[in-house]
Amino acid sequence: MNFAFSEEQEELRKSVRRFLEDKSSSAEVRRLMETADGFDPAVWSQMAQQLGLQGLAIPEEYGGSGYTYVELVVVFEEMGRALLTAPYFSTVALAASVLLASGDDAAKKEYLPGIASGETIATLALTEPSGRWDEGGITLEAAKGGDGYTLTGEKSFVIDGHTANLIVVAARTGAGVSLFAVDGDASGLTREALSTMDQTRKQAKLTFASTPAKLIGGEGEGWNVLNKTLDLAAVALAAEQVGGAQKVLEMAVQYAKDRVQFGRPIGSFQAIKHKCADMLLEVESAKSAAYYAGWAASEDNEELPVVASLAKAYCSDAYFHAAAENIQIHGGIGFTWEHDAHLYFKRAKSSELMLGDPTYHRELLAQRIGI
Repeated sequence: MNFAFSEEQEELRKSVRRFLEDKSSSAEVRRLMETADGFDPAVWSQMAQQLGLQGLAIPEEYGGSGYTYVELVVVFEEMGRALLTAPYFSTVALAASVLLASGDDAAKKEYLPGIASGETIATLALTEPSGRWDEGGITLEAAKGGDGYTLTGEKSFVIDGHTANLIVVAARTGAGVSLFAVDGDASGLTREALSTMDQTRKQAKLTFASTPAKLIGGEGEGWNVLNKTLDLAAVALAAEQVGGAQKVLEMAVQYAKDRVQFGRPIGSFQAIKHKCADMLLEVESAKSAAYYAGWAASEDNEELPVVASLAKAYCSDAYFHAAAENIQIHGGIGFTWEHDAHLYFKRAKSSELMLGDPTYHRELLAQRIGI
């Protein structure tokens, strides 16, 4: 079993990094996070048309390129490194994954080509004001009426929920948790942008008042699909966290070389050396966890549920620790609004909590391996 990236995958990494260095500079990230939509439509279109990123892992029959989750891991890692402010995670890791896992061919044919072409921004509305990521947290009601369904209730912390054209909603019918497609401009849908600590990733509160919705997959079969989707999304997020962790490690090491105190670089002091060495160890271990999880996702291996939770828990801790240590090594300047260290720190914190925090995933891991 070879976990090294192929030549083609490394070329993908280089082209994505070049693109993001050009389109997602620190200044551009700061500009976009102040806007209401939080992304540049022109760049979003370029990502789809020139690089094919939105359709990378979507099968060719639905307008995608038919690559595997390993290629997606490469892309998410680079996006985490650049703090890309765009609805890529919500559209690709959440919405496209849930559609592919649903087994509903009609829904795939209807929605996936738009995602692959960049025309559709999509998201998954799962969590409610309770903030729970498990099946018991889904209480929004779906009622059958006429030739369709209507949804009534509230979803919160929906990533890019205020800009998505397509929202896949987890709701409860008499048969159990089911999945529904809702248009972004559907009647009875109210969308409110939330103020978040991490301004590089927009979230929204969605209120449904007898909102028309279309069933995806079988009624009552939604949780099995969501379980798989959340595992795949956890792998994508772990890869993103690895990219951010690698970047803050590089920032810390560079500053330790450049900053001179008492006539010598601060990197020559033992305390700073130890911090950088510990960060390196954690970042490399996080890479191993994320890459292995990416392989399991691409092979649809039976290990996926276990390694997805393991990767999410470990990469969350590693990224948050590296981001915090980066601020410590930078000293006073690291605390200022003008320095990028705090942008990575906030992204690390929000990513730690998204899809369930490390404690939640360690508990899930214990259950999955039968402890």
